[in-house]
Amino acid sequence: MKTAALTSGRATTIVARAPRRNDSRVILHFDYDCFYASVFENANPSLKGLPLGVKQKSILATCNYAARARGVKKLMLISEAQKICPEIVILNGEDLTPFRDASKKLWSFLRRHSWNDHVERLGLDEVFLDATDMVEYNQELLNRNALNHSFFQLSRQDPEKGFSFDATRFFGCVHPRIDPKDVVSVLDNPLCVRMLLASHLAGYLRLKIEEDFGYTSSGGISTNKVLAKLAGSVNKPKNQTTLLSIREDDIQDFMDSHKLRQIPGIGSRIAQLIQDHVLSTKTTGDLHDLEIGAKVTVRDVRQHPGMSADQLERVLDRPGAERGSGEKVWNLLHGVDASEVKEASDVPTQISIEDTYMSRPLNTPAEITRELHALAASLVRRMRVDLVVDEVDPSDPVLQKQQRWAAYPKTLRLSTRCRPKPGANTTSTPAPESFSRNSRSQLLPSFVLNLKDESVESVAERLTSETLLPLFRRLNPERQGWNLALINICVTNMVMVAGSGEAGNGAAGGGRDIARMFRTQEDKLREWTVYDTTSVEDDTASMDIIRPVEKEGGGENPAAVEVIGISLDPDSDAWEEEDESYRCHLCGHAIPVFAMSAHERFHSIGD
Repeated sequence: MKTAALTSGRATTIVARAPRRNDSRVILHFDYDCFYASVFENANPSLKGLPLGVKQKSILATCNYAARARGVKKLMLISEAQKICPEIVILNGEDLTPFRDASKKLWSFLRRHSWNDHVERLGLDEVFLDATDMVEYNQELLNRNALNHSFFQLSRQDPEKGFSFDATRFFGCVHPRIDPKDVVSVLDNPLCVRMLLASHLAGYLRLKIEEDFGYTSSGGISTNKVLAKLAGSVNKPKNQTTLLSIREDDIQDFMDSHKLRQIPGIGSRIAQLIQDHVLSTKTTGDLHDLEIGAKVTVRDVRQHPGMSADQLERVLDRPGAERGSGEKVWNLLHGVDASEVKEASDVPTQISIEDTYMSRPLNTPAEITRELHALAASLVRRMRVDLVVDEVDPSDPVLQKQQRWAAYPKTLRLSTRCRPKPGANTTSTPAPESFSRNSRSQLLPSFVLNLKDESVESVAERLTSETLLPLFRRLNPERQGWNLALINICVTNMVMVAGSGEAGNGAAGGGRDIARMFRTQEDKLREWTVYDTTSVEDDTASMDIIRPVEKEGGGENPAAVEVIGISLDPDSDAWEEEDESYRCHLCGHAIPVFAMSAHERFHSIGD
């Protein structure tokens, strides 16, 4: 792109450098069609074919394609949707449990077909899969003399595990379109060969998801996450698109055809600032307005006079802005995205529960307490589903099966958002409503991690009264009348805990099973132990008592024991019994306050 710049002499031409794109990877993107509605349809097949909407509060969160064909749209009011389509079936989708379960089941299936374990969930209904290694391996096996009888290997170890396919054509749609007769000539391009193989892998996985689980999906195939996601949106639903780069400008032409706000990674605030700069306007009002970023295309932004990464950095410069945003957006406008597909993990990076009260904001202490308790119960329940595993220890007949934390969060965060109070604005022009949240964080209380003799409701009640209500008062000092529209409770900063027989730096995580170490240390050290055979009657200076660790909040923890040294010598120093000590909720041992941070690191690192 060329622009003219005024200098003290004559006009000079400045060329805004286009970033280089790395096309060495193969990224697949899966997007389950009308996922929320599909979960209900799979649970009740009689709903298939009927116009179906899923509500949350008074809003239609989503709807299936049968409803959309009758004019119903997402985020409509329930009353409006029923006027447009009286026969629509409305189901309550406020409980996300069935959607999370279905999402995890489909993600696990895709993960089993990955060689590098780079399978990343985006929300509940989208998945990225890095298939670079699988495609490169099968590229070496491709027989140019028998393309229509090709075989894609799904395992390096088992050459018979895979599927047959016709390598003289792509699976699904291709962008830009190419004549089927020209496919063989395109195979002289190694990049196109990889994309062709990837199209058949994506098609195979999509068909398996539909046959085995009953969910249709759309797919995108390209060389990075942004391009794959955009390609998957071209031919929806129940189809897929492979994005090719046969000519030099193919990818840029594809990007230029999109509205600015459609580009993943460009949010409403960034889109508003860029759109205002390009159109020389000043946007006021709701940042959730659908017009934000929809009035300009990627081409409009790229070809705007003087536009470059540096110019975007100046446009986006504002208090609290992330440095390098200009270069990041400039790259996205050219289809360049170096972000990796995250490695799969059974443990989420955070667990978040929230609810909104737009139509009926919360204003009284009783309402706040009720909602905080309900959200806290949902949070504790999800923690126990997502972070707790059953462990079997055949070496210990007493503790053959027990529950333990596969990981535990260290931080609790409470976020709220208040709507403008009635009568607060005295000016003639209404002030735009802010969608920003206020948050406070603190360490997660240890009693939340007690799995023994503690019900979800009792933990939630204690968490509400002892932690969440004090946090809320710090966020909102007024006694009442908050006009509260949103509450979010989140736990984050996960610490992995290894299980029995797992190394601390193994796949299961970074911590050590301290309880098992103490249970088995006598047998492990027996052959190196020197025993005193003299009578013990005169040895009354000290004695050891082994007892189960009592967790905070009551109840014994059968998974951990502690050795308590009871000294009969009045001059001995037993620091474990001093007041300034803390009992670790993982291993149950008393730790001095000054050593607590080091002890937490001990759990979080490997052997």
